[in-house]
Amino acid sequence: MPRSPVGRETDRIDGRLKVTGAAEYSGDYRAPRLAHAHLVTSTIARGKVTGFDTAAAFASPGVLRVHTAPDNPLRLYETTGQAAAFAENYIPLKSEAVHFHGQAIAMVVAETPEQARDAAALVTATYDVQQPRTSVTDEPRVPAGPAISGAPSSLTVLAPGVETIDAALAASDVVVEAEFRQNVQHHAAMEPHAVLADWEGDDRVTVHAGAQIPAAYALGMAQRLGIPAPNVRLITKHVGGGFGARVVLWSDAPLAAAAARELGRPVRLVLTREQMFTLTGHRSHLTQSVRLGASRDGVLNAVSHRSVAERPTTMSFTMTPAHSMSDALYRTPNLHVDAQLAVLDIPGSRAMRGPNEAPGGFALETAMDELAIATGVDPVELRLRNYATTSPSTNLPWSSKHLDECYRVGAERFGWSGRSATPRSRVDGQWLYGTGMATAIYPAARREGFAVEVQLRDDDTAVVSTGASDLGTGGRTVVAISGADALGIPMKRITPKIGDTYLPPGAPAVGSSNTHATVPLVVDAARNVIAELKRVAVTENGSPWQGADASDLRYERGILHGLGRSMTFGRLLAAVGSPGITMRSSPMGAPIPGYVHHSFGAHFCEVRVNRFTGEARVTRFTTVADVGRVINAKAARSQLVGGVIFGIGHALLEENHLELATGRLANSTLADYLVPVHADIPDIDIHMLDRPDPLLTGPLGDGSEDVGTQSLGARGLGEIGTVGSAAAVGNAVHNATGIRVHDTPITPDKLFEHL
Repeated sequence: MPRSPVGRETDRIDGRLKVTGAAEYSGDYRAPRLAHAHLVTSTIARGKVTGFDTAAAFASPGVLRVHTAPDNPLRLYETTGQAAAFAENYIPLKSEAVHFHGQAIAMVVAETPEQARDAAALVTATYDVQQPRTSVTDEPRVPAGPAISGAPSSLTVLAPGVETIDAALAASDVVVEAEFRQNVQHHAAMEPHAVLADWEGDDRVTVHAGAQIPAAYALGMAQRLGIPAPNVRLITKHVGGGFGARVVLWSDAPLAAAAARELGRPVRLVLTREQMFTLTGHRSHLTQSVRLGASRDGVLNAVSHRSVAERPTTMSFTMTPAHSMSDALYRTPNLHVDAQLAVLDIPGSRAMRGPNEAPGGFALETAMDELAIATGVDPVELRLRNYATTSPSTNLPWSSKHLDECYRVGAERFGWSGRSATPRSRVDGQWLYGTGMATAIYPAARREGFAVEVQLRDDDTAVVSTGASDLGTGGRTVVAISGADALGIPMKRITPKIGDTYLPPGAPAVGSSNTHATVPLVVDAARNVIAELKRVAVTENGSPWQGADASDLRYERGILHGLGRSMTFGRLLAAVGSPGITMRSSPMGAPIPGYVHHSFGAHFCEVRVNRFTGEARVTRFTTVADVGRVINAKAARSQLVGGVIFGIGHALLEENHLELATGRLANSTLADYLVPVHADIPDIDIHMLDRPDPLLTGPLGDGSEDVGTQSLGARGLGEIGTVGSAAAVGNAVHNATGIRVHDTPITPDKLFEHL
């Protein structure tokens, strides 16, 4: 009798392929007569290209084409409708306009990548230069637009008799005010952005590229190329990290595909590391202002959270850190959140792991730590005193919330009771030790319009297919686990197929939603294929149940039972002469109304700070997460560890300096843009509550015995580890040193001058 793999420590089924180098990523695919492209990027941030000198490039060995804007453009078109939300708002190499420093302004195509690179270095451009807009402190500013929850960019909730948020703050016994600033941060995915485009004729193309929303990516490509959407096949089977950078259809893929069509040969384009910093998005630089008003015993009376983020001219990604944190986390009778954007001439910003919540969490949770100090209330107790059982902005209950247990379990595992609230009270030689904590919250968004197919085969194996991509998060293994659980057969008899838009449209790998969007579809498709198996059993020649009533048959663990007979599904299919039967999931129904959906967590951190140099090192970290039912404990733990590492990088290391005069992102290489390495990270203690959330997708099916699991109640967890973890580090640094740093990252120079 097979045991369900759900919740167990399961190795990734593609793990061996990856560690042996056998897994093929986008840059690994080959094609006959393959040509190679290399981009030339702008050296100004705003203005126009007035001319090119391409003679030396054309004379270089192996050069096939040199495409420049606008003299030698490619056939590319605007994106519209849904696709426009996942693409830049200008056509690359179509006009002479320059929108940001590092924009693609020319492309060389040659026989080898080295020839293309060397020839691209010989292309020079002249410009009509204008002064770029680069600072979020500048005007004009515009409202950010609706938050993910649908709330407007400015939201105010006031208690009866209170006229303004300022009046509520003035009436509070204790008020904490703080300003925060965050520089640009980057995804820094391990796999470079690479694309290979191979045409069949002039109107059908196969594209190998990394994509987090394959269906939207293929639709955008079709519109950019001016061909029907079904004529674009995107293959994205292995992706070496995304973190939001592969949500958008950037300029590289359409340019490579258009060049391949014009040349009549397959073309590959791989961005350099430096080009990835400007051409594939980043986390916005922003400022935030948080004001908290409370009673002397720490009960919140007012929360005000304002933010100003960037809105690049080439796209409009809404940053709403105030909404995503302060309108959802703590109980307060008076609430004001306001998100604004500054229109800037800089590279396009986009989602980056916890796009709103990570920066918003740093500001709010730092301010909460300051409130704990001002009131003399323990930081964990302060959060419990302001625990919200309904959403502060909507007053709706959560579908499932066990954040209070996260606090208690985390405090016990970490040893929080032994903490000293007095800064600089723990000294060991040249090191000052301190501890801090913070809360994590992340929305669990429903995803609709996607599908899964399950095929039962005559060899007693099954294929589970969906077009979703796996960014290294273990999505392929989740498909296999949920398929094995739903069909009641061992995982070794499940073949998952993903990462191809010719498969049923897969759920997006964004917003920590792929797992909880895909698993119910697998369950439903399994139910449908079992129903079809019963129909085959009672209608087809060769079946021992031909002519019987399907209601007399019972499916259990890969075997059909009924009327004194039993037979595996494979033997039945072989008996009726069918190699396999396939059924698709039903469309997902409407969500159960009246609830809001989030995942939650609590972070606890210990740091040591060198009292002579200001160097800060994380020495211990504990995270307890409430993420619904855990599907694969090993992969889930890995995701949470990765999220915490993201937060440590946010707190101590990561920033790209934007030169305000030129619009250039100054440290756009992995030698200069610092990310955490092994030496920066201690062992991270992860604990998951594993409490199913049955209301996120609603119960599935009729409760019959045909499928072992009706609704697993999983929620996403790829981003929750990033939210609040930077604040936990910052709060620990303050406890160690007595120095409060509001601008990330907390680098030694910001501490050294005060130590």
